[in-house]
Amino acid sequence: MFESTARLMDAAAEAFVQCAAEATRSSGRFTVALSGGSTPAALYALLATDAYAARVDWSRVHVFLGDERCVPPDDPASNYRMAWERLLAHVPVPAHQVHRIRGEDDPAAAAAAYERELRAAFSTPDGAPRTDPGARFDLVLLGLGPDGHTASLFPGTPAVRERERWVVAHRVPVAPSWRVTLTAIVINVAADVLFLVAGDKASILRRVLEGPYEPDVLPSQTIAPRAGRLRWLVDAAAAAEIHRG
Repeated sequence: MFESTARLMDAAAEAFVQCAAEATRSSGRFTVALSGGSTPAALYALLATDAYAARVDWSRVHVFLGDERCVPPDDPASNYRMAWERLLAHVPVPAHQVHRIRGEDDPAAAAAAYERELRAAFSTPDGAPRTDPGARFDLVLLGLGPDGHTASLFPGTPAVRERERWVVAHRVPVAPSWRVTLTAIVINVAADVLFLVAGDKASILRRVLEGPYEPDVLPSQTIAPRAGRLRWLVDAAAAAEIHRG
C-alpha cells in the first residue's frame, strides 16, 4: 500500500523498468500488454518522462493491448489512442512492434486476427499458451473496475469462463458495448501481472481480495498466474477497507 497515488505511480514505473530489463536479458525482448483507464494513463505519462524513458531499451519492446473498445484508433474512447498520446508517441519504440487491436473492424474478426498475432509473436501456432521465456507476456498491466471487472472481462459474460481462446469479442454492459479482450487463459501465463488500483475502489478491492471466490461476479478473481508473479499496487484510498490484522 502506498500513501499517495504519486508514490504508487513511481513504484509501478520502477516495476515496468525492472521487468523490461529482466526480460531483455532472458529473451532479448520485452513483451507488455497495456491496460486502458485513468490510473494506467498516469503511469504511461510518467514512463514517457526522461527519468524513466531513458532506462528502457525501447528497441526491444513489443507493445500489446489487454483490451480495446470497438472504435477507430482516433476515437476518444480508444485504449490505443490513450496509450499513444500518453506514452508511445514519446518513446522510440519501433512502429512495427506496436500491436494494436483493430477496433474499427468487425469485432469477431478483430479478435481472431489479434489471437493470430499473439500466437505468431509467441511462436505458439496452436494449443495452450506456454510459459517459456519469449513465449508469453513478460508483463500484463491491469486495472480494477468498480464492478470487479478487469481488461474487458465483465461480470456475467461468457468471456470470464473462456477455456480455449486467447482473445474474444463480446458485448459488455457499458458503452461502447462491443469490446475485444485478452482472456484469463493468456493473462495467467504471464511472467508478471500488475494490478494498479487507486482512488475510490476500497469496497470492490476488499471484495476481490478478501471475499469469497465468485469469478462470474468478480472477474478480477480469475487472474492468478500459474507460473508468474501477481502484484497489487494500491494507494491508501483504495486500501482503506483491506484487513491488516
